[in-house]
Amino acid sequence: MSIIIEQVSKQFGAFTALDNINLEIKSNRLVALLGPSGSGKTTLLRAIAGLEPPDTGKIIINGKDTTHLNVRKRKIGFVFQHYALFKHLTVRQNIAFGLKIRKAAPDYIQKRVDSLLSLIQLQGLGDRYPAQLSGGQRQRVALARALAVEPEVLLLDEPFGALDAKVRKELRVWLRQLHEEVHVTSVFVTHDQEEAMEVADEIVIFNEGKIEQVGTPDQVYDHPASPFVMSFIGRVNVLPPTSAALFGQLGGVVTESRFLFVPTI
Repeated sequence: MSIIIEQVSKQFGAFTALDNINLEIKSNRLVALLGPSGSGKTTLLRAIAGLEPPDTGKIIINGKDTTHLNVRKRKIGFVFQHYALFKHLTVRQNIAFGLKIRKAAPDYIQKRVDSLLSLIQLQGLGDRYPAQLSGGQRQRVALARALAVEPEVLLLDEPFGALDAKVRKELRVWLRQLHEEVHVTSVFVTHDQEEAMEVADEIVIFNEGKIEQVGTPDQVYDHPASPFVMSFIGRVNVLPPTSAALFGQLGGVVTESRFLFVPTI
């Protein structure tokens, strides 16, 4: 399901969180909203979910204007950074929660939960409680719960931010593989450049409430659209004209704006 953002703005007092955002996310893509803290990426994610209505503009999902649609009526799955699992429910009960709220048939719930336990590779752990799982396992359960209701759009707010580096890397690979299987339009927020480059089909780079660049990982890495993108994606030194010319003659990579790009990924 495609997502179209049209001229969306959001203020929090004197602070501009989103400044006239225009963006199209195509169906079945895995898109990263990347930027430093306070750049607007999480605010946009929450606006798509219906948790933070914009002051102006439209949010269109699958051709339908959902700007003011109640969050419960949106077919969206949301995965929070800190899991938000119910501590008193088992893994199986957590995954089934949304289906029970929608009063799905018991047989369907059991089959759906079994299927998702297999998908997240936690077969045999359905009767455990969240406290008995590792952080990575909890995040998988949170993702399965979001997928249980078969959402049109999956939103993830820094899904690996609370995990250690080794687990984050493992789950990045797993999320990419999972997306290839479920084929649901997915948007995730991150401030981790490596994570976005490794996982996403497309990256949207935010800065001070505005979009600096939209492109594939290769496009934003090889052809940064602004000095900010270049400095955010990799280490950059600014050279005076004479030094830039000399460096170029020696085989270095210098842009038209005299930026020396030193890759870090």
